[in-house]
Amino acid sequence: MLKSFSSRDEWVTSSELSRRANLPEASGYRLIQTLEELGAVTRGPRGRYRPGMLLVSLSEKVIIGDLLHEAGHRVIEDLAARYNVTVHIGILEGGMVTYASKAATPASYTINTRRGAQLEAYCSALGKVLLAALPDDELENFIMEGELVALTPATIIEPCTLRAQLRAVREAGHGVDDREIRPDMSCIAVPIKHPQGRTVAAISITEHAEKICAARSQEFLEALQSAAADIAARIFPADPRPAPTMLGNAKRYKRAPLSA
Repeated sequence: MLKSFSSRDEWVTSSELSRRANLPEASGYRLIQTLEELGAVTRGPRGRYRPGMLLVSLSEKVIIGDLLHEAGHRVIEDLAARYNVTVHIGILEGGMVTYASKAATPASYTINTRRGAQLEAYCSALGKVLLAALPDDELENFIMEGELVALTPATIIEPCTLRAQLRAVREAGHGVDDREIRPDMSCIAVPIKHPQGRTVAAISITEHAEKICAARSQEFLEALQSAAADIAARIFPADPRPAPTMLGNAKRYKRAPLSA
């Protein structure tokens, strides 16, 4: 019944919730009364209901980064071990990529990152995938909100060039950082998607630039796509609810120091 709400701000009648949950109207009404007593739903005007403070309180205790880490860490550990690389899961927060999880091997490419740290979105493979999934108006606001700083000679800082590359990322379904953060480092990333298609996070492989050829890049891409699907299946149940909004946001706040 609770899963039948499309959002926490939606007001819905008991009969409509029952219909969405495939329950008899009488049974649905009894369940709604119990949920109201528990504080899980709130009754409003004209006999409509929406999620109550109990659910809001519980949701504030669930951090999406923790969910991604718990669901995906074993997956990315296996991926890192299989290819001897560094693997990250990231979300978009304040115009930056926040690492939700990281896995590496003792012999993989060394990069000074950790879970919870941040890096620039516009020049990273993770960030490009996350930015490319934004609505056009949010993406444009991101690009125009502040100066794009060149971290290496390969960093894309011209707005028109970045727009074109992000359009290409949307079409290709993956993003690449080719020596844009460090002169000797390359990354490839793919989205982690809700079953209805909305991008909610991204997963990447980081390797020494000299070790990535076309064949290896394709191998990484296929492995990342499989891992992303595995993680998404662990997080999201197969249900008909609308996809959640993008994890995090693109608004660029005061820049944090680069962590990568």
